[in-house]
Amino acid sequence: MPPVTPELISPRSPRVSAARRLARRNFRGKERLFLAEGPQAVREAAGHEDTLVELFATVEAAERYADIVGEARAVGARVHLAAEDVIADISTTVTPQGLVGICRFLDTPFEEILAARPKLVAVLANVRDPGNAGTVLRCADAAGAEAVVLTDASVDLYNPKAVRASVGSLFHLPVAVGVPVEEAVEGLRRAGVRILAADGAGTDDLDAELDKGTMGGPTAWVFGNEAWGLPEETRALTDAVVRVPIHGKAESLNLATAAAVCLYASARAQRAPGGCRSVTENQ
Repeated sequence: MPPVTPELISPRSPRVSAARRLARRNFRGKERLFLAEGPQAVREAAGHEDTLVELFATVEAAERYADIVGEARAVGARVHLAAEDVIADISTTVTPQGLVGICRFLDTPFEEILAARPKLVAVLANVRDPGNAGTVLRCADAAGAEAVVLTDASVDLYNPKAVRASVGSLFHLPVAVGVPVEEAVEGLRRAGVRILAADGAGTDDLDAELDKGTMGGPTAWVFGNEAWGLPEETRALTDAVVRVPIHGKAESLNLATAAAVCLYASARAQRAPGGCRSVTENQ
């Protein structure tokens, strides 16, 4: 049997050039397409209805991940076998894994999130670092949140670094983008959700909130900018400003770690007796 050879061998081919442009935000927005790199992201994309459009794969990766390539073809994605330097040209990582997918935008209108009456939501207000945004999205997914909201001043959801940092969670839960923080807070409050700001200088202590039993109801956590946190005008919109207690000598927690602690605290309280979800609801 003759060896399999790639069909795309030139980084200058129109198909490759079109894919490469999606590393830039203005082209992503114009085409409403984004890049998903690596086997985990491509597998998740193939499993998400009507999302994966194209797949570029090296011959070696196509053999190693034959099941993923098969899933891509099964959902109607165009599969291109490409030379390694072509994949390297499209990829935004230092060490490409041989698979790069092109996916349709999949953000959810904020009104649909509100209509679903979510019980746990993460709101990213003015979060600029794509790695942090993707990691918080992953934490929200792991904690069982029903939605994530990125305000209009936050990073692009489809930034390649944000997509990678979400490790597939981008495809698991609804995400609304470009929502003004005032609109996000007002809408969630109308939907019966308590709004908590996470801030190291908060007047309320997370442990105390848990001890008081005030966290068992529907909750949205608002997380601020990595460098300067939440401005006073945003904190003033919320129902309480809560700090994660520091029991040791660390000065503070980074955004993603603090988000994980807060979201899991809410998830635990909501699943406790009297909380807004039973322990078996999501099993």
